[in-house]
Amino acid sequence: MRVVADTNVFLSALLFGGPPEEIISLARKGQVELLVSPDILLELSAVLKAKFGWQDAEIADAVRTIGYCSTLVKPQVAIKEIADDPDNRVLECAVDGTADFIVSGDHHLLDLESYRGIRILKAGDLLDILLES
Repeated sequence: MRVVADTNVFLSALLFGGPPEEIISLARKGQVELLVSPDILLELSAVLKAKFGWQDAEIADAVRTIGYCSTLVKPQVAIKEIADDPDNRVLECAVDGTADFIVSGDHHLLDLESYRGIRILKAGDLLDILLES
């Protein structure tokens, strides 16, 4: 199962735990393939610094941790589906990475429900699907 996590899912995993952290844990165990793009990692870095005051070394550790359990996708397609442009980077990663799911807490993405056959779910809903299979 190939999954793209939105920046807010990574933030939740790093800061609060819960279902987003469980998804990262499943990726570490090889039970899901987590896809990430350079743009998603850059946005994560910027938010950790600007909104949460993380130091560069802490940010580098977080990005490295995510990178170790993820497959890097360098999207070749440009998508302009959503007004909030960073969300388009998530769609690009999912499309070029042939993802099965996008995990997000962002209503711009969740309101789509799916995009080009890729289901868009909250982290807890994805975990429910994984438990069923």
